[in-house]
Amino acid sequence: MDSPPPVSADSVTFRLPDGDEPTLDGVRLLPALSLPDLPDDGLEFGHDGDDWRLTLPRPPVLRMEYKIQLRHADAMEEICDPANPLRAPGAFGDKSVLEFPGYTAPKWLDAKRVDGELVDLTVPAPLLDHAVEVRVWTPEDPAEPLPLLVAHDGPEYDRLAGLTGFVAALIADGRLPRCRVALLAPGARDDNYSANPRYAATLHQRVLPALREAVAVSGPVAGMGASLGGLAMLHAQRALPGLFGGLFLQSASFLTRELDPQEDGRFSRFAQVNAYVQRVLTEGAPAETVPTALTCGLAEENLENNRQMAAALARQGYAARLVEVPDAHNYVGWRDSFDPALAELLRDLWEV
Repeated sequence: MDSPPPVSADSVTFRLPDGDEPTLDGVRLLPALSLPDLPDDGLEFGHDGDDWRLTLPRPPVLRMEYKIQLRHADAMEEICDPANPLRAPGAFGDKSVLEFPGYTAPKWLDAKRVDGELVDLTVPAPLLDHAVEVRVWTPEDPAEPLPLLVAHDGPEYDRLAGLTGFVAALIADGRLPRCRVALLAPGARDDNYSANPRYAATLHQRVLPALREAVAVSGPVAGMGASLGGLAMLHAQRALPGLFGGLFLQSASFLTRELDPQEDGRFSRFAQVNAYVQRVLTEGAPAETVPTALTCGLAEENLENNRQMAAALARQGYAARLVEVPDAHNYVGWRDSFDPALAELLRDLWEV
């Protein structure tokens, strides 16, 4: 019977059968996390007997997503681990996942939830090359004023991290007030989310007014986003006082040339993002500071830049707190840190 790779206290061993005369030219592990101390050949399998094998030092996580690269004579192929039945969803397809001893999925996944309905909006955006598609999850009549959470990459957050299910479960448990969630589709993601003034202006001039027209909103609006979506939320809040009353930023891409040189040349908007982040780090407090919770994985490249940004925001007067979690840059890791980090931010913001 297939089973996940065996784990010891300090290592994990991967195995891929290929016979005593291998048909493959090579096999390499593709871990979806950062392993900066591992040499370049530290991810290469060695052929031993009938198998390709790799023993990897255990990374500082409770779960690890990965794929395996197969090198054929005339091509390369990326596959999920055929020996491991566990899979994790992602924006670019499933990966194999290894759950280390001590990992437990959030309890809210199986908890009772309040019922909700969906309202779809298409918001014209003259400043962009496309309209902004929005899906609003609401547990009650749209005419009743309720608090609002706005999420960048909203459809992916909901599909891959169960965002509205989380909110529905915590409302049912009495840990959150009845509230709504606006799931914003990214559109031209790299352009919109890379500290783009036109996108921030679109949120202010078009998206938030359209939401307030479609559903009644009470209290301060919370904004959340992961990776570039987190950067875009911070950019919009600082540029437009009063837009968001609180922020939840997960593994946000606060990229700088000093801490993230690997992105220079790899990410087309790197120079724009670096310039904006440098301004944030060196300027004084903005016109308005808001409660801000940040989360970041212990095994991802964004950890140091998130530590740097959290410290800068705190110096500028934000009520900012960084939660470091034993995971990496993925939706399940972000899901697993909703509780308590997002729950506490929303409860404080909405004075529950």
